[in-house]
Amino acid sequence: MELFSTSTKGRETYRIELKQSLLWEAALGLAAITNDALIQTLEYPKENWEEIRNSLSPSLEAEVQYVREKNTWKTLLQLLHQKDFQTMKEFRSYIKDLPSNDLRFISIPYFGESYQHKRRQAAQGSIEAVRELQKLTNENAFFPEYISFICDTDVGKLKNHLVEVMEGWLGTVIQPNQEEMSRLLARDVESKKAMEEKLEAEAFVEWATNGITYRPEPSVYKVMLIPQYIYRPWNVEADIEGAKVFYYPVANESIQPNDPYVPNQMLVQKYKALGDETRLRILKLLNEKSMTLQELTEKLEMGKTTVHHHLKLLKLARLVAAPSSRYELNVQALTTLPKELNVFLEND
Repeated sequence: MELFSTSTKGRETYRIELKQSLLWEAALGLAAITNDALIQTLEYPKENWEEIRNSLSPSLEAEVQYVREKNTWKTLLQLLHQKDFQTMKEFRSYIKDLPSNDLRFISIPYFGESYQHKRRQAAQGSIEAVRELQKLTNENAFFPEYISFICDTDVGKLKNHLVEVMEGWLGTVIQPNQEEMSRLLARDVESKKAMEEKLEAEAFVEWATNGITYRPEPSVYKVMLIPQYIYRPWNVEADIEGAKVFYYPVANESIQPNDPYVPNQMLVQKYKALGDETRLRILKLLNEKSMTLQELTEKLEMGKTTVHHHLKLLKLARLVAAPSSRYELNVQALTTLPKELNVFLEND
């Protein structure tokens, strides 16, 4: 895999890879249902989650509880990146034949090229390597404990758990709507491909993820974009060797394909943000230079609370960013906007 240069920027960037599979949706569903704090923020209705919980058999409920305790949804996601699995049969065979140390190595999160040897040593039983990786990740909510679990657990039991929880979730939660969900994910990938032809890589990632700005990094050759429904409206990020992964929320128009007049939610937010005189004045000021809230307040001769409200709406629409105490214009989002509108208008 080679880095390549864009024609306009003249600097190295990454290539885009779009993938979709119900196996990703299953693993992310397990991650969502076992995260009590996050589940309250998801678009998926509360009553639907209750319905899923009530549908679980006692044995599957026990496996889901194990996911909650050990965060094995992360193990599933790590393993799913090893091949282009489309069926549970393929995934089950792969797990069954995977050597123990290879499974441990793959399951440990990727921390960059400089830590690959520590990752391998930890997978082979080095207590010192495990401790180094735990120290490296001590600010993460679950990585230190997860790394210890992966390196100490009985691999045979872990394999059985991974297969049983995935098969159970696919059969109970995914299968009743399998065809509809497959079509939804495929539709979203196709719509993204149509837009990919119109944008450079970085602008496309920002558009597809509803605002994530991802700049090229050393040793990152590609960005993988994987559509998901269950985690809407959030993006889920991951790092694997040579790639950055975004499990991004499927778009509104993919969910309602029979209504060609349904616009992308972020497109609506952007034009709503632009439909106000004060916010347009703010954009023009920020186009000249980055400014603090106090500077904008003085320039506009308005109350700080009012200006802050307008800035909040502009930030929600990804038209303005505030990486520090200063607000700045998101030029790329504004540049992309006419192309987004054209894609919507031309879509039939």
